[in-house]
Amino acid sequence: MTTAATATAAPTATGPQGTATRRLLALGRAEAVLLLRNRTAMFTALLLPLLLVFSLKGTLGKQAEDNPGLDVDSLLVYGSVGMMLSFVVYYNLTAAYVARRGELVLKRLRTGEARDIEILLGTAVPSLALGLLMAALIGIGGSVGLHLAVPVNPLLMVVGLVLVLATMIALAALSSAFTRTVESAGITTLPIMLIIQLGSGLFIPLEVMPAQVADACRLLPTTPAFQLIRVGWFGTDGSAAATGFAGSWGAAGPHLVTGAIWLGLAVWGAVRYFRWEPRR
Repeated sequence: MTTAATATAAPTATGPQGTATRRLLALGRAEAVLLLRNRTAMFTALLLPLLLVFSLKGTLGKQAEDNPGLDVDSLLVYGSVGMMLSFVVYYNLTAAYVARRGELVLKRLRTGEARDIEILLGTAVPSLALGLLMAALIGIGGSVGLHLAVPVNPLLMVVGLVLVLATMIALAALSSAFTRTVESAGITTLPIMLIIQLGSGLFIPLEVMPAQVADACRLLPTTPAFQLIRVGWFGTDGSAAATGFAGSWGAAGPHLVTGAIWLGLAVWGAVRYFRWEPRR
């Protein structure tokens, strides 16, 4: 009687959430070891985005010559943070899913206690942690060094960041379904990488594009989430004058709706097409 009662109470005492968290962290630690041992992945995650930051500075400088009043400093920091997240999270995670699938790690993990969502998120933990760390260093360091104003709406920035990361994880899982090898990840992820960098206003600000092109870009998968970060940070997405805390929510409304729709579609696609083992 006592033993049965103790066994029944055990899940409540430790908590199913606590057990899931431990599994998630254990998977994350194992994936972090593999990431640190992979020099190619570390180069792609750290050095390549930094090289793009320098090219972004030159590109924005040329655009400012043709568009007086363009806030180059804020766009440089904002674009650098976005490009860092796209490489470290989306590209790196796509390659990680493909590698673990080819090694049959994902298949073996599914035979254990971990649920599918825990396996996917556990694999993503190192990429998320590294991406957030690098983005924070660039964002804070750049803001202090360039004397940018404090964020208008930090809460909205957090919402945008969560939406960006969730969408990138889902897109990485979806992209991995169409990627046979780690080496081919650079090709299969290229369309989404171009959409993220060119269509989300990171490399080329939306306000310098023709109106129709900018409107089309605002409907792309990752653009709404990045625009939420920009509105929360600077009080505007470039289409109107900067506003304060209260006004930023109104400016963010369309981006919230569009971003939520794209996240739902990306998750549906990942669930529908994600492969847990190599094709035979």
